[in-house]
Amino acid sequence: MNAANTAADEYVWKQIAAKAYDMLDKIGAKTPHVAGEDGIYDDTRIDWWTSGFWPGLLWLSYEMTGDSRFKDAAWGWDARLEAAFLQPNSFDHDVGFHFLPTAVFKYKLTGDENARRRGLAAANFLAGRFNGNGRFIRAWNGSHVGWSIIDTAMNLSLLFWASEESGDPRFAKVARQHADTILEHFVREDGSVNHIVSFDPETGERIEAIGGQGEAPDSAWSRGAAWALYGLANTHRFTGETNYLRASQRVAHFFLAHLPEDRVPHWDFRTRADRSGEPRDTSAGAIAASGLLELAALLPEHEGRAYEAAASGILQSLYRSYGTWGDPRHEAILIQGTGHKPAGQNVNVSLIYGDYFFAEAYAKRNGWKTRIF
Repeated sequence: MNAANTAADEYVWKQIAAKAYDMLDKIGAKTPHVAGEDGIYDDTRIDWWTSGFWPGLLWLSYEMTGDSRFKDAAWGWDARLEAAFLQPNSFDHDVGFHFLPTAVFKYKLTGDENARRRGLAAANFLAGRFNGNGRFIRAWNGSHVGWSIIDTAMNLSLLFWASEESGDPRFAKVARQHADTILEHFVREDGSVNHIVSFDPETGERIEAIGGQGEAPDSAWSRGAAWALYGLANTHRFTGETNYLRASQRVAHFFLAHLPEDRVPHWDFRTRADRSGEPRDTSAGAIAASGLLELAALLPEHEGRAYEAAASGILQSLYRSYGTWGDPRHEAILIQGTGHKPAGQNVNVSLIYGDYFFAEAYAKRNGWKTRIF
């Protein structure tokens, strides 16, 4: 990274930090997920899959700034999540999204033993959702007991961390087997990705791919590709196995080849309609950019340079055209995210996970070395 890039990255990080201070004052103890046209984040339930990203942004801001206000605001989140576990709840395959940015991040920064215990308990819960016949981690709750989704690729880091932390290889074995299922059934030959794959829960036999949050079973939901790109890069980092690295690269090549001129993805790369009129998903761009930086770091410098440059292009476009820097009333960082277009939910909004991964990516470009996912 040259000096000019470093100065530009430092400048953007200072703006992110300033925004984080403002968010701290305005969001407080809320559990934010979506901010609409008014720029005000909602307050959703704590067992919703996005609840870990706001405290994750607080911990990230604490590590980067050293300001104890962020630490104080982030401190109690893992205990709140643990308390929710003891009540009727909807925790599922995304438990890594809850506890990696809270308990695990807290433990890595402070050595708090209760945070370690909570992280390991969450890993036990996630491992308990593994179907040995189909070698997949079950998605969601309810009647679809044979469904698995690409989002879980990012939650595997909780299992790998638990295996390293506890010395118990079973966590890593579950994570590897699920990752192998991703390679076999989710990542297509061209690098596009299925969102949902349905298996027979008794035999483990694949039944079909389902469109889910993409437009159709054969479309290419951009956030799903971002989860796969980043999650498979992480799996290589934990295992050292080349097949995961090459799959991550294949997804990255598909993702980058299908970006529009301004480098920020539409919500689906393969819609039936003309894509130019389709909504963007800035959260997919932010996730992919952070994943591309991870991928670049795993490769020899001459090989990783192109991925770092691609991440830089996405991040610069997000910063210049999709940030809220000029609107102090807006609580979020990025606009024009898309949550679930087929269901008509959360289209052209701000999303807390988009904000988190955008901040995470710029933290990496400013020397941040702690890895949560």
